[in-house]
Amino acid sequence: MDQNNENHTTGNNSEDTEITNMAALLEQEGLGLDLPKAGEIKTGTIASISPGQIMVGIGAKSEGIIRGQEFELIPPDVFASLEVGQELPVFVVVPEDHHGNLILSYVRALEAESWKKAQSLMKEKETFTGTIEGFNRGGLLVNFNELHGFIPSSQLSFSRRADMTGDTPETRYGNLIGQEIKLQVIEVDQERRRLIFSERAAVHESRDSIRDKVIEKLTIGEVLTGRITSLADFGAFVNISGADGLVHLSEISWDRIRHPGDELKVGQEVQVKIISIDEEKRHIGLSIRRLKEDPWQEQIKDLRVGQLVEANITRLTKFGAFARLTNEIEGLIHISEISDEHIAHPKEVLHEGDDVTLRIIKIEEDSHRIGLSLRRVESLAFADMDLKALEKELTDTDIKVTTDDAPESDTEDTPSKDEPASEQSTEETPEEKAPESDSEDTLSKDEPASEQSTEETPEEKAPESDTEDASSKDESASEQSTEETPEEKAPEADTNSTELQEPEEETSDEPPSDEAEEEKTEE
Repeated sequence: MDQNNENHTTGNNSEDTEITNMAALLEQEGLGLDLPKAGEIKTGTIASISPGQIMVGIGAKSEGIIRGQEFELIPPDVFASLEVGQELPVFVVVPEDHHGNLILSYVRALEAESWKKAQSLMKEKETFTGTIEGFNRGGLLVNFNELHGFIPSSQLSFSRRADMTGDTPETRYGNLIGQEIKLQVIEVDQERRRLIFSERAAVHESRDSIRDKVIEKLTIGEVLTGRITSLADFGAFVNISGADGLVHLSEISWDRIRHPGDELKVGQEVQVKIISIDEEKRHIGLSIRRLKEDPWQEQIKDLRVGQLVEANITRLTKFGAFARLTNEIEGLIHISEISDEHIAHPKEVLHEGDDVTLRIIKIEEDSHRIGLSLRRVESLAFADMDLKALEKELTDTDIKVTTDDAPESDTEDTPSKDEPASEQSTEETPEEKAPESDSEDTLSKDEPASEQSTEETPEEKAPESDTEDASSKDESASEQSTEETPEEKAPEADTNSTELQEPEEETSDEPPSDEAEEEKTEE
């Protein structure tokens, strides 16, 4: 039993020895090493150089080949410096092609090392000095080892941007080719082959410091070209020389717009005029519309305060109503100018689409606002203006405009022939003057009383005879007016009126002698 166990133990030891010797043999033959994998970077040794290919040994008793496109990518000056036995990094493109060859790349190995270095520089926020190799519309191109990096124009330093002039990339960037520039890596994306640099970050220029420098050189009224960086409900931000200024919604267009996106888009180049600078708050106010002619000034040239205009109600709000005039200008009828009575909302009087006549009560040229009024259309304060406007419209017609004052002036001039103006003004009130003049006109006629009686009704005859009897007295009509009291004069004025209804009551105020004479006249 023990012998069998001993033999079994001896057998296991021999197997372990055999396995150990096999591992050593595989390692000796190079079969124990890991085979190359695609994407790996190896350090190899040049085994041979021939036209069109380079053989490189990378260990494991195998050699790779640099040929085809990977061979052509090697710069001529670099290829001329290569020698057999020289070590160089290689990139494993294909571990084994259909012929069993290991395909390598020297250029890709250099690029991979450059990506690693760029990633390290960005992580450490270190700077380096590069050389400007080219440009495009958006900025400058710089070589970084075996890679090509990009500097956006917004990432150039303020001093460099201030020195650039011209409307095309050639005029702005052409003279920078070959110049050295201090940069910092701000973005690395190997998969997209995107490498972005910044000169501003390298020279430690902050947004506030750049804006301060920009504001120092700006002047109100200056016109610059900028690029729209963002849009908001209240306006558009435009980058000018590295600093953002605001074009308020009201400064985008002379026409009324609801959102900046109706006229502008991000990335668009626009010309702007500087209208305000706030150094303390670092605010720059810009305008686009002020570089264009203002059509509003032409549209209001024929409008005047107090003028009557035809308009159409376009919109109602709680504070008033907007109305569009015939020349497409919109004005506001404030709720207080809609009606003489208090109203809670304009819809109580007006409706959208109504055609109404309005009066202009205010024109604000700076703010482009017109104030309108509905309740002042019939206002006497503008009567003279309305009359002159009407006369102007009827200039070429046969229609003549007359006022109500003309007949009154004729009536008032009649008594002035018999009485001096001084006596009338001192002894008569305006109410008493008109009846007096009528009485005097009646007395001045040469017709006898009998002829007048044939044309009048019996009710009118008695009062008139009183007047004739009174006129037969030695005193003139003017002397009667000076001697009578206001109480006596009023009935006499009533006797001249054709609307007298109770002659008995009025004639009762006359003396008894007058009544006797009156009865004789009737007989």
